[in-house]
Amino acid sequence: MHRLYSWPWIEAQVAAIVEAWGSCASRRLPDAPHYSPAEQRKREMAYDAGLQAVERELKKTRGTRSAALRRTTQQRLTAAFARFAATALDLDDNAIELLIADFLPVGTQLARWARAFDPGLSMPDIIQACRNAWTACGLQPLLGERVMLTPSILGYSLLYPYSDNYLDGAVSNASKLRFSRRFRSRLEGGPIAPADQREAALWAMVDLIEEQYPRTQFPAVFDCLLAIHRAQEHSIAQVGRLCSEAELLRMSCAKGGSSVLADGCLAHGWLNTEESHFSFEWGVLLQLGDDLQDVREDMNRGSVTLFSGPARRGERLDNRVTQLLTFSERVAARMEELPHGSATLKGLLRMSWRSLILMAIAESHQFFSPQFLEDTERLSPFRFAFLRERREKLAARQGLYAMLFNAFVEPLEDEDDPVIPLPAIRAGAGAAASALPIETPVL
Repeated sequence: MHRLYSWPWIEAQVAAIVEAWGSCASRRLPDAPHYSPAEQRKREMAYDAGLQAVERELKKTRGTRSAALRRTTQQRLTAAFARFAATALDLDDNAIELLIADFLPVGTQLARWARAFDPGLSMPDIIQACRNAWTACGLQPLLGERVMLTPSILGYSLLYPYSDNYLDGAVSNASKLRFSRRFRSRLEGGPIAPADQREAALWAMVDLIEEQYPRTQFPAVFDCLLAIHRAQEHSIAQVGRLCSEAELLRMSCAKGGSSVLADGCLAHGWLNTEESHFSFEWGVLLQLGDDLQDVREDMNRGSVTLFSGPARRGERLDNRVTQLLTFSERVAARMEELPHGSATLKGLLRMSWRSLILMAIAESHQFFSPQFLEDTERLSPFRFAFLRERREKLAARQGLYAMLFNAFVEPLEDEDDPVIPLPAIRAGAGAAASALPIETPVL
């Protein structure tokens, strides 16, 4: 059967983006809003005021089971975020409403569903899934759809916390590739029984996708899933090999691009040419942004990326990150050509890409020249030192994160069950998994 997103199609997109990436090489930062020190201090005060408001509200509900008090706390936390967003991030009422009314419920619904399906899923796992769901739901209006959590977006977003936990673990490459082959067979629609509890959960997520998008009617959806899987297999196979920068770039493009291409197909069922190209480029941008964020962690574990490799060699990352900022402007220009999606949404997405890069610069400041840090700090609503200090403060107070997470995720007593039904664990995973009740951990 003809593949809409065959591997040659993926390779053609990668080749085009590699060429575009090269054209973005520049020693000049792209134009962007600048902030004076006084403007940054004003926004930092709003940041601290918002954090203090969150702490006050969370203390009021510590240990309480009162639905009325917890609902009031949720409302006050949302209002505190609105005040912070207006002052610190310069967001207007339309942007704040979009975040609160559309994207916050997506995260809350996914987290509650995930906790009901598997109480053993950690907060970082669920947040990882939420990040992907927000990307897919950010694509929905750009494709003419309304923002909502669908069964396929939910299933796809939860596939990778389960598989990544295994693939990133201390198991051999041979074991990873064996698991990957079985996972690929399931994505191809093969009648393969799950071998263990992890696979039983993964197969259930694929079931959610298949129920919304029957394979014969929506072949593009499964072409995309197989493309991202193949890109990940290539990445696993390269572990321990010495790769050139050209190879690293191609692998990053294939993995990141095919991931968000899948988000687009899951958001809409199919994509036209322009939508396919934009989704793929957005995925590459997010992948490279994540690699920049993880530069120190990758160096520590010996993982080589476009950023960790030069950093390990003692090279400054100034030019490479300037190239990334320029590439982000290219992706934004392609987004503007899409006929759907409000100016508010497009502005939020553009701001989020820039913020991802600027926060990574602040965190990994030792890999940049003093002049580059001075120039890029002017693009940030907050001073880089302030961002590092607050991140360290919050990292030392994980309990605050957990309380905030639970304030929205723990359902109130009078709230309905998840809109998306919980799936049954597929039979055939052996005695333990086949008898596994849905309310117990599947890992």
